[in-house]
Amino acid sequence: MPLFRNRETFDPERIPQHVAIILDGNGRWAKRRGLPRTAGHAAGAENFRTIATFCMDIGIKYLTVYAFSTENWKRPENEVSALWELLRKYLEESILKMEKDRVKIHIMGDAGRMPKDIIGLIDKTREISGRFDGIQLNICLNYGGRNEILRAVKLIASECMSGNLAPEELTEDDISSRLYSAGIPDPDLIIRSGGEMRISNFLLWQSAYSEFYVTDTLWPDFDKKEMIKAISSYQKRDRRFGGVK
Repeated sequence: MPLFRNRETFDPERIPQHVAIILDGNGRWAKRRGLPRTAGHAAGAENFRTIATFCMDIGIKYLTVYAFSTENWKRPENEVSALWELLRKYLEESILKMEKDRVKIHIMGDAGRMPKDIIGLIDKTREISGRFDGIQLNICLNYGGRNEILRAVKLIASECMSGNLAPEELTEDDISSRLYSAGIPDPDLIIRSGGEMRISNFLLWQSAYSEFYVTDTLWPDFDKKEMIKAISSYQKRDRRFGGVK
């Protein structure tokens, strides 16, 4: 039976295990309202809380979001500072709520340029997460797909040079196990809000056989009904993974 009785429904028995979202459109949402871009990011952060809770309620096991890319440093300084302040606030709130919700938080990205207090909060969430078995939120901070693959290649090259790995015996699993997402299943569904038809350096390795769903809805307006549409669309796909059925 469908979970919701409206124009768009989905089968609760076939929920995607892992959903990844490119949270796009915050700036455009603010501009249309005559507000600064930072107001759009604040609205987007609040909406993320709503959607994350909804994903937890319907049984999604992994939710990965593109929160801050390696390219976002090119934005105006005040916007970058506002983004990190929102991330700081979210992590602080999450630490207080993780015990109740049993949510695991995993940060994916290069910690090199992150503010030191953010790194401290990340370490704390990692320590707490080890005790829980609920939904896992993977938050991509200072993340870039090419940078992630380059990092994995460097690790493998170092191990090959030290004699711990034989180059001719390398497998795809050797690369996967050295990505930030090691141990996490690849996304079943990748959602992009805001209408742009590109992947923007997000989960390049992991998305090889992911299903994509793009909506013109800007992220602050991406509500539960939009999430239902995305899942309903996913459930209508025939996933062959390169084979024939």
